[in-house]
Amino acid sequence: MHSGASAADPHLELGYERCRELTKKHGTTYYWGARLLAPEQRRDVYAVYALCRLADDIVDEPETVDVPVPADPDPGVRLRGFEQLFTDALVQGGSADPVMAAVADSLRRRGTDPECFDRFFRAMELDLTRETWASWEELRDGYMEGSAAVIGEMMLPVLEPHDPAAKGPARSLGLAFQLTNFLRDVGEDLDRGRVYLPQDDLARHGADPHERRVTPQWRTMMAEQIERNRGLYAHASQGVAMLPPRSARCVATALRMYALILDRIEAADYDVFTERRRVPRPVKVALLADVLARGPLRRLPGPVDAR
Repeated sequence: MHSGASAADPHLELGYERCRELTKKHGTTYYWGARLLAPEQRRDVYAVYALCRLADDIVDEPETVDVPVPADPDPGVRLRGFEQLFTDALVQGGSADPVMAAVADSLRRRGTDPECFDRFFRAMELDLTRETWASWEELRDGYMEGSAAVIGEMMLPVLEPHDPAAKGPARSLGLAFQLTNFLRDVGEDLDRGRVYLPQDDLARHGADPHERRVTPQWRTMMAEQIERNRGLYAHASQGVAMLPPRSARCVATALRMYALILDRIEAADYDVFTERRRVPRPVKVALLADVLARGPLRRLPGPVDAR
């Protein structure tokens, strides 16, 4: 479903601006990629990102969230309050909170499947009770299905694909982004009592993230995870040709920027404990210029089995 931006409404405009600010501050890859889209698409990317970011922060960093949810020490109460705020905004077609009003406006205009939202919030609830995952299949299908693959589905209406087959690659891109986060943020997740690495893979390599040091076992385990991650990016790249030019440039830019994080992890000898591995701004600028000059399909990964 294609739709232009809503008619000017100061309340909505404030909400969209706050979504933009949130994306610029925390989701730099989304922000840079969205700069290649038309303005009405760009604000919708910001809205989807804001929904996902706020739900995540309400669980882990409630002091950073500026939306009217219960100031309760129980993260489950906060998350349920946020879900209710979001649901009410969708049903009522608006909200007194400008960010929720913008998010609801965007998702309604784009015709996003409401089933996506239930999958998303059920995955967020799992962070309240699960600390580890037994296998890649359990992590992917039990958690990332609702926390990552569904994000790809929620972004897809904004990108306006001309081929319905784009759904599979969009889901893989969501999975790829989140797996990159898991590999980059091992130390931060340990601080929160969570390990988003398959326990069977860790055991097979004899790797223990709780040691917080790079060992031969850690290197081989991480190398295996990065290979899996690149497979997901490769499958995701097949969807670029299914998008109109602006969307293709956006996705190709975001994909390549995020995949570079894996290169940075390798260059640091798989040390994800002492420093957060980032892609420097000059590299992002150069990559953006390359996509604009040479086209979105240059230097994307080749097709492999993403599963």
